[in-house]
Amino acid sequence: MLAPGQGPRGPGLSMPGRRGALREPTDFGSSLGAALALLLLLLPACCPVRAQNDTEPIVLEGKCLVVCDSSPSGDGAVTSSLGISVRSGSAKVAFSATRSTNHEPSEMSNRTMTIYFDQVLVNIGNHFDLASSIFVAPRKGIYSFSFHVVKVYNRQTIQVSLMQNGYPVISAFAGDQDVTREAASNGVLLLMEREDKVHLKLERGNLMGGWKYSTFSGFLVFPL
Repeated sequence: MLAPGQGPRGPGLSMPGRRGALREPTDFGSSLGAALALLLLLLPACCPVRAQNDTEPIVLEGKCLVVCDSSPSGDGAVTSSLGISVRSGSAKVAFSATRSTNHEPSEMSNRTMTIYFDQVLVNIGNHFDLASSIFVAPRKGIYSFSFHVVKVYNRQTIQVSLMQNGYPVISAFAGDQDVTREAASNGVLLLMEREDKVHLKLERGNLMGGWKYSTFSGFLVFPL
């Protein structure tokens, strides 16, 4: 015979409808949900997200599982599977060129009147062609340019223009009669499309000198 309070399935169980009804099994789903919530709270501490700078990809560090599924786009940005776009290190573009010898009038006799440079100080990305002294934009973006062209003789007036795709954008004069080494200088920010070209043109006068005094520089501020 069964002892009082014992059901047919063992102690602690009773038949439905009687006092001390059948106990429900433990809710494992609720416990699992609480554990997952606690794990999510701890994740930021073990896996910090660090952006090294504005032009480098986001790096996840820590003892966590990281799935990388990114592909670079044509403008130098990296788009992840989550739809997050960050600029990669390949978006760095900068150049600076100078003259290692004096300018001579014969060099300015070409039809384009391009001011040539023969020494590169910086050429990140290799988008400045030394032979033609032309910069070609690798992608659409905002670019910064500056130039400093020196004329060494008085009674000379020069005008220098920064040309974008063959059209003058900005110009500078140097024509003080009392100054021997005067410079025509200017700077600008430009919106450029991919393959746009920029160079310096001598609009007026002759460049009779400028050993390492004349410079032409530019860099990508940010891509678009």
